[in-house]
Amino acid sequence: MSVATVSRGVTRLEERLGARLLNRSSRQLALTGFGQTVAESATRIYRDAEATEGAARELSVQPRGLIKFAAPMSFGLRWVAPLLPEFFALYPEVSVDLHLSDAAVDLVGEGFDAALRIAVLPDSALVARKLCSVSQVLLAAPSYLARHGEPAHPSELGAHACMAYTYRARSASWRFTSKDGEEVSIVPNGPLRVNNADALVPAALAGLAICELPEFMAADHVRSGQLQPLLTDWAMATGGVYFVRPSARAKPAKVEALANFLADRLSAPDWQLTERR
Repeated sequence: MSVATVSRGVTRLEERLGARLLNRSSRQLALTGFGQTVAESATRIYRDAEATEGAARELSVQPRGLIKFAAPMSFGLRWVAPLLPEFFALYPEVSVDLHLSDAAVDLVGEGFDAALRIAVLPDSALVARKLCSVSQVLLAAPSYLARHGEPAHPSELGAHACMAYTYRARSASWRFTSKDGEEVSIVPNGPLRVNNADALVPAALAGLAICELPEFMAADHVRSGQLQPLLTDWAMATGGVYFVRPSARAKPAKVEALANFLADRLSAPDWQLTERR
């Protein structure tokens, strides 16, 4: 900067502060007592700003700090919480505040760094990374089918007791698509509605009604023979598990580390029952 530019800047600062910062002579400049006080204070502020910038830069490179992270209740208990000990062993300077709820949290409004969403389509307002596919499966216990018979077409479900999950994506309808492209929607009607799908399992195992479960909950019961998949020639909604964050601009190392870790561990889960197209 030129001497004239610096001189004008100092003059504007003195006018703003209402006091002289420098004593000027033809031979030298010297700080006034007030100028010395301002310079010392400004130096501290500048150093604090440098330290803050350095800490922020380190956080963006080295995974450390707290991650406020949300996940659906059942999936979080089964597939996220068991992975955390390994994650902490890899990243000992990272901690996680895990919020488990089937209700979709407001990432921006509630201050979350990231979340897992299980959906047919992710929220377009968020930055989403698909970790794996997940399908819905229609199920009933052998004891239920022995008493009421097995439906051969989705339209026959109206004559059956069907339990419902209240946090289904999009709508309360069950939507089916045949291999020939026929589409059928029905609204389940039965003795139980829940806001956590785990609560459907005891009633389904007891042969009370038909239920819809995601693969990650259904797989063990199907493989053990306790529940039987229905209408297997028809496809229900196929969605995915998405790692979502509020913004693509900010990519803290701690959040990137968690995203990459979960993507690696969940990319080919053993609970998938259906073939992927």
